[in-house]
Amino acid sequence: MAHTMTAEDLYQDLKKMPTTERQKFFAILSTNAFRSDDMSHEQLFGHLTSDNFTAQESAEYLEVSMSTFRRFVGSGKLNASSTVGRNQMFAVADLKVFKKALKIANG
Repeated sequence: MAHTMTAEDLYQDLKKMPTTERQKFFAILSTNAFRSDDMSHEQLFGHLTSDNFTAQESAEYLEVSMSTFRRFVGSGKLNASSTVGRNQMFAVADLKVFKKALKIANG
């Protein structure tokens, strides 16, 4: 009997995927899957609003280098929402607000 993948199965697989592969997946998804659909950011990524990103994932989300990201953290512009071992975690909701502010500041 064939196994049908559910949305939850896909989500769990995406969480296990290396960051670079996840980026490729979302690039393919954004350019191909929703060409005719007019979906909002919330519809596509709303499930991530309560999630946390690592520093590397946060830098990638903000589309900045790690050194620039670390400068944001060091200057207090961004604060970790939690720490797991030695790893700082950053709330997606905070990153979203900060990314909007960056876009406004950069024109």
